[in-house]
Amino acid sequence: MEEEACYRAVSSKDARHDGVFYTAVWTTGIYCRPSCPARTPKRENITFYPTAAAAQGAGYRACRRCRPDVAPGSPEWNLRADLVGRAMRLIGDGVVDREGVAGLAARLGYSERHLSRELHAELGAGPLALARTQRAQTARLLLQTTDLGATEVAFAAGFASVRQFNDTIREVYAMTPTELRARQGRRTTERGVIPLRLAHRQPFDAEAIFDFLALRAVPGVEEITHGPHGRSYRRTLALPGGPAVAEVDEPDRPQGWLDARLQLTSLRDLTMGVQRLRALFDLDADPVAVAEVLGADRHLAPLVAKRPGLRSPGHVDPHELAVRAVLGQQVTVAAARTLAARLAERYGVPLPTASGGLTRLFPSVAALADADPADLAMPAARQRALRGLCAALADGSVRLDPGVDRDEAGAALLALPGIGPWTVSYIRMRALADPDAYLPTDIGVRHGLRAAGGGTDDADDADPDAWRPWRSYAVHHLWAAAGEAQSEARTRTKTPRSDANRTNAHRANAHRSDENRTNTKTGTSK
Repeated sequence: MEEEACYRAVSSKDARHDGVFYTAVWTTGIYCRPSCPARTPKRENITFYPTAAAAQGAGYRACRRCRPDVAPGSPEWNLRADLVGRAMRLIGDGVVDREGVAGLAARLGYSERHLSRELHAELGAGPLALARTQRAQTARLLLQTTDLGATEVAFAAGFASVRQFNDTIREVYAMTPTELRARQGRRTTERGVIPLRLAHRQPFDAEAIFDFLALRAVPGVEEITHGPHGRSYRRTLALPGGPAVAEVDEPDRPQGWLDARLQLTSLRDLTMGVQRLRALFDLDADPVAVAEVLGADRHLAPLVAKRPGLRSPGHVDPHELAVRAVLGQQVTVAAARTLAARLAERYGVPLPTASGGLTRLFPSVAALADADPADLAMPAARQRALRGLCAALADGSVRLDPGVDRDEAGAALLALPGIGPWTVSYIRMRALADPDAYLPTDIGVRHGLRAAGGGTDDADDADPDAWRPWRSYAVHHLWAAAGEAQSEARTRTKTPRSDANRTNAHRANAHRSDENRTNTKTGTSK
């Protein structure tokens, strides 16, 4: 953004830009998010930075009022496919903490020197500084939500030493760890459970994304529970330090965050766990930017107006998503879920202790690559496709990690037997968080276009290129429109039911199967 545009956003307290850039005020020595409620500083006193790490590197500390470290992430990192965008996705996933800068550079296929030069040139900070900022945020969260000692917090957050931890906390927050812990933290009453507030930009269609996940929840791995304040989505996570359980509440009113809880085997997995949940719920999206593009199209404008803030759900495990995409080819959502549940029961690793209805992790691709054909209730060709995909993912010949080049990953998937264009696009959309994946042969997309056109077949008249770079969101709008039209048609042809039954029917049909719309290598719809 140009600096004058940045200043206009700061003057109007525009929360849409929180996380996109940061405002540093040299007269106070602090940096803020654009929507900080404090009085707007004079233009000559402000410097703008693309990252919090850059502001910290210039000697500024985080504002205690607007808490810039808990702003949503920039939507740019999912949108961009270049080196910097890929690097930021991997840093956000905690790769630097686990593998160091050398591991990050190796994953991206560049030298450490070149990578650092590119990040410094564009973001004002190198990979170590960016990871250090993330560690400080994790440490603050642990200090304010757990009773762990400072030493445990330091190493759980990824710091190499307690001294480095203390120095960083003082530098970033202008407080000691003890002073930071004394500030308004939300302590959990359940041992080992870390409460979270996952920030996002408004508007946010929570009902739609919870409906989407509920319809696809695999028993034993995922579940939807109902409490006094509404629904909660719960699932198991396979993280480097051991299994984890995540729980996210559906908000009962508009707010800028989702309440969540993480129960971890190792606290070092906190950063990764948070990032996986953010990807699942698409919390770094910019719904205003999406609506500006899609709302200008005559086919999509009424759909966008009807469902503001509709998200494009990602996933917590790209390997699991890829497996489930193949399992669901040419079958209903219910059938795909049943098959996934059987495989989870047979090949998934049980949790040490069950948590409600959650009993196990989803099977690893290594385990499924050697699965007994008798356990795969599908045609032989699809069995070969599934086992071939799992073998390629297990041996690394196909990569789906957050920093992978999406075009290269798509080409590698397409080269596998039984994997067609639809499946590749769907994996890109959900497993790789690609905001611009499109499914031109999808029957749900065509039905959605027909529904949006008032019953006329407008599919051939649409211009998907005009929806770039947000075609994944267009797909979800069209799926929602197709599901609603289908539900209304069924309602008209059946005996009238109670309001409660009609609501349940609408939710059950709100999203058609995203795993049953493609044939194998041809990529045609079913």
